[in-house]
Amino acid sequence: MYLLLSIILSAILGYILLMMGPLVGGIVAFGIVLGCIFRGLYLLNDIHKRISNISPKIDKVQNAYKEEKQ
Repeated sequence: MYLLLSIILSAILGYILLMMGPLVGGIVAFGIVLGCIFRGLYLLNDIHKRISNISPKIDKVQNAYKEEKQ
């Protein structure tokens, strides 16, 4: 149901952008795409921070192995 709603809203948005003209519609479409990319990067950064807090730290054995390996 959510997918169908997204498709319909995207079609309506595309129609509105076409009616605005190529310059204004292109600027608005570029802003929407860029905003989605920045939001995705922000969410990925947030997920990374949360996982790095949860993940186990290197213990003494792993630290000694890493030092021996070098």
